[in-house]
Amino acid sequence: MTSQTVPLVFSLREQIVDRLRNDVLCGRISEGENLTEIGLVQRFGVSRTPIREALQQLTHEGLLESRPNAGVKVAPVPPDSVRQLVVPIRRSIETFALRSYFSTLLAEDFRRWKTILEHMKSACRERDYIQIAESDIAFHRSIVSRAGFKEIESMWMSMLARVRSHFQASYRLNYNNLIDVYREHDRLVEVFKSGDLEASIKALEENIE
Repeated sequence: MTSQTVPLVFSLREQIVDRLRNDVLCGRISEGENLTEIGLVQRFGVSRTPIREALQQLTHEGLLESRPNAGVKVAPVPPDSVRQLVVPIRRSIETFALRSYFSTLLAEDFRRWKTILEHMKSACRERDYIQIAESDIAFHRSIVSRAGFKEIESMWMSMLARVRSHFQASYRLNYNNLIDVYREHDRLVEVFKSGDLEASIKALEENIE
C-alpha cells in the first residue's frame, strides 16, 4: 500500500481547524467576526480543549487574531501588496508538488479531481460563491496534499490565509459567466491528462492569481 492510498485519520482539532479555515477563507465567517469558545463548543459538540487548540493554530496561520481580554476574531484581509508577494510563493509550492508526482499520476487522482470539479460546476450554475470558493480551495489543496509532504502543505495553508481576498471577491469581479471558473479548472485537468509536464506546470501557474 503506497503513502497515497493509506487512509488518513484526522484528530478533532484538525477537523475543526479545517472547517473553520474553510469558513474564513470562503467568507462564510466574515472579517472582524468574533469567535467564542462556548459558541464553537456548541457548534461542534466537543470539549473546549480541541476548540482552544484550533483557535491557536488559526491565529498562528494569520486567519484569526487574539487580544487580551477581547477574545478571538477573524483577522482583517491582508492588503493587495501582501497578496502580490504571496502569489508567486503559492505558485512555487503547487508546481513543486505537482512535479514531485506527475509521472505517477493515477486514475484515482483524476477521479478525485472530477468529483471536486462536479461540485464546482454545480456551485457555478447556482451562483453559490462560497461553494465555488470551497471547490477551488479543495482542488488546489488536492494538488499539494497528493505530494505527501506535510511541511509543504502547512506552508501552502499559511500562504492561502494571506490571499483569501481572491476566494472572496475575484469570482464577482473577474467573471461575467461563473461557469468559466469551472471551465478553467477542467481545462487544467485535461492538460494534466496529456502527460506533458511542462505544459501542465505552465497551465497551473497561469491558473494561480
